[in-house]
Amino acid sequence: IITDHHTLPDERPEVIALINPRYFVETHPFYHLSGVAVAYKLVEAMYITLPDIPRKPLENLLDLVAIGLIADLVKLTGECRYLAQKGIQKLQNTQRLGVKKLLDLCNKTGDRPLDISFGIGPRINAVSRIYGDARFCVELLTSEDEKRCHELAEQAELANIRRQEIQRDIIKQVQKKLERIDLSTTNVIILDDPQWMAGILGLVAGQIAQEYQRPTILLSTSEPPFAKGSARSIREIDLYQLVSSQSHLLHRFGGHPLAAGLSLTIENLPLFIEGINQQLRRTGIDLTSLSSEIEVDAVVTVSQLGKSLFRELKLLEPCGMGNPTPKLLIQNCYFQNLWHKNLEDFKGKKIAYPRTTFEIWDSSIEQGFPGMWWGHHKDEIAADTRYDAVVELDFNTYKNRYEVRLIALHPYQQESLTYSNKKDFLIDNRHREISQEVSQLNPLFLLECPRDWTKLSREYQQAILRDKKLVLAYASPLKKSAHTTWINLVGIGKYLARTKTSISRQQLQNRLNLSYHTLELGLIFLAENGFKVKKNQENLSFELVNHEAKINKIEQFLEAVALENFLQQYFATVPLEILQTILNHEDSIDF
Repeated sequence: IITDHHTLPDERPEVIALINPRYFVETHPFYHLSGVAVAYKLVEAMYITLPDIPRKPLENLLDLVAIGLIADLVKLTGECRYLAQKGIQKLQNTQRLGVKKLLDLCNKTGDRPLDISFGIGPRINAVSRIYGDARFCVELLTSEDEKRCHELAEQAELANIRRQEIQRDIIKQVQKKLERIDLSTTNVIILDDPQWMAGILGLVAGQIAQEYQRPTILLSTSEPPFAKGSARSIREIDLYQLVSSQSHLLHRFGGHPLAAGLSLTIENLPLFIEGINQQLRRTGIDLTSLSSEIEVDAVVTVSQLGKSLFRELKLLEPCGMGNPTPKLLIQNCYFQNLWHKNLEDFKGKKIAYPRTTFEIWDSSIEQGFPGMWWGHHKDEIAADTRYDAVVELDFNTYKNRYEVRLIALHPYQQESLTYSNKKDFLIDNRHREISQEVSQLNPLFLLECPRDWTKLSREYQQAILRDKKLVLAYASPLKKSAHTTWINLVGIGKYLARTKTSISRQQLQNRLNLSYHTLELGLIFLAENGFKVKKNQENLSFELVNHEAKINKIEQFLEAVALENFLQQYFATVPLEILQTILNHEDSIDF
C-alpha cells in the first residue's frame, strides 16, 4: 500500500493500493491533503474498518501530523489546517522523548508553527540531506529509550549545522556562476557542479528562484554518468509540466508545480537545458513582467509592535503555505546597536552562518525594538540611513521577549516599496434591511452567513473581478448546539429509512446548516452507528441496519459542527475592517 500526495504518475505502479488525493477532482476538500495527512487518514480508516484490533488513541499521532504538515510546506487550508491546529495543541505536551529533545536543542516550546518550521523540521530534514538516510529519524520520533533519543537528536542537530554551512557555501558558488550568465536570454536557471551535495540543492534552488524570479534547477554531477538534483519554481510557472515536457531526456523525475527532483545522464544535459528553455518560451510568459515586489499585510509603526499586535496576529495561526506569516511594513525607520556573530552549536563550536541583531527605531517611539536578521552581516545596514523594512513579529521564548525578524530592506523613499492594498469592496449591511442607497450601487449580495472562509473569499474575489461592491446582507445565524445537530441528523436518517425516501445532499446541508465537508463527516459517523448510507449522485438515502447500535465516538463530528457554529457567529459579529484586512491577503485564509 502506497500513500502519496504528489502529481500522479502516467502509469499506475503494480501495488495493492495507491492512496493519493490527486485522484479526486480539484474542488474536493481532500484534494490538497499532504503526505502525512494521507497517511493519517489511512490509519483513521483502518481504525473505523477494523474496530477490534489493539490500538492506541488516534489523537496521539497528531503531534507527528503537525510536524509533517508544516515541515513539508503544504497548503495549510481545509483539513490540513484543522489537523495542524490540533497537532500543535498536542505538540505542546508531547511525550515523545526525541521530539522533546529536539525542542530543547532549538530552544522552542512547541506551541507555535514556527517551532516546527525553524526548529524541528530543519533538523529532521537535515539528516537525509547530509547522510542520505532518514531511517534513524523514525527511531528518533518513536523510541522510548531516553539515552538513545538524546544521541539521535544531537546527530540531527549536528546535521542541521552542517547543512547550514554547506547551503551558504553553495549559494555563494551559484551566485558567482550567475555573474557569468546573461539572464536576459535565460528563461530557466540550470547549473551543475561535481562538488555540490545533491541533498542541499532543493533549499538553494528555492532561494535562487525567488531572488532571480526564474525557475531554477541545480544538479550535482558527482556520480557519473548521472546528474542528480532539485528544481524549484515561482508561483506563475508550473514546474512539473515544464520539466515533464523533457521526460524523454530524464532518467527519473517526480514532484509538483513548485518543486521537483530529477536525474538525467550528463550527456543529455545540454539538450535538456536547450529544450526546457524553448518550452518556457513557447508558453509566452514574460519573465521580466512577473511580480517581484514584496507584498505586505499591514503598515505599522515601531510603537505598535509588541504583545497586543502579536496576540492579534497569533489568531491567524497556524501559518504556512496558503496562509503565510503576516508581513509588516515599517516605513522611514532606522537601526541602532547593530551586531553580528556566527552561530554556535550546542557544543560551543562556531558555525559559518551569521546572524545580525539590532534595535529598530522610528519617530513613533523613544525606545528601539529588538530584532534579528538571519544569514546577514551588520555591514549590510548603514547606521545613518533611513529604510523601509518588512518584518515578521515573533516571540522569543529563549529570551522571553517580543522581537521582529527582518525579511527585506530598502532605502526609504516616499514610494520605495509597493505593497498590496486592494480596494475596500465590502459594505456592511448585516442584521438590517437593504437601503435604497445600497441597492443603487448595483452590488453583489451575500445573503447567507458563511460557515467558513472559503465561501466568503470566493464571493469577495468575484466582486473584485467584476469591480462591484460585495454587500454582507445576512442575519445572525440561529444558535444551536453541536449535539442537537447530531440528534437532528440521526432523526432525519431514521425518517428517510422508515419512509424509504431520499434527500439531496444540498437539501440536507441546508436543513442542518452544515458545510459539505462537515456533512460528509456526519455521514461517516452515521455509518458507524447503525446506518447504511447510500449515495446516488447528489441524492442520499438511508437504511437502519442496527436498531440497537449505541451512539459513540462522534467527538470529531461534534468538534467540526462546533467550529462551524463558532465561525458563523464570528462572521456575524466581527468588525468589517478585520474582514477587509484578511480578505485583502493574497491567499484566502481557510479556517
